[in-house]
Amino acid sequence: MGVYTKTGDKGETGLYTGERVKKSSLRVEAYGTVDELDSALAMARAFCRKEEIRQKIFALQKLLPLLMADLASMGQEPMIKKEHVDQLEHDMDEMEAALPPLKAFLIPGDTQGGASLDVARTVARRAERCFCRLAEAESTHEEDRIFLNRISDYCFLLMRTEEQ
Repeated sequence: MGVYTKTGDKGETGLYTGERVKKSSLRVEAYGTVDELDSALAMARAFCRKEEIRQKIFALQKLLPLLMADLASMGQEPMIKKEHVDQLEHDMDEMEAALPPLKAFLIPGDTQGGASLDVARTVARRAERCFCRLAEAESTHEEDRIFLNRISDYCFLLMRTEEQ
């Protein structure tokens, strides 16, 4: 099979569960924004100097296809589980404990990796806003909402750790 299929030439795409929807749908916008997040994380991983941060980013990137599959599915059990949220929270607690307390707003950009992680943080926030619009219109999984909410905070802590 080639790269192009021509199945989307009329402005529709197929969901993971087989339904056809308009490419302008909230569902496609939500999983497309998570795809952008994955690209932003890939760039951050390429720029980060600390191996521990690179590994954490890579582990997060391996979970994003599960989130995209949830968003590209209708009527399926979620692939993102509470355990995924719990793991992010555990990592965040460890990173935050190792960092000095915040006393002012941060201006990211001391390093390319940190700046890229801040871009990923803002893309995660946009993905969350897309998800919230989708959730107002269609059925979604609460686990996905919580996971997306944690990702932006996780990126913030990764940025702080990388730039420390």
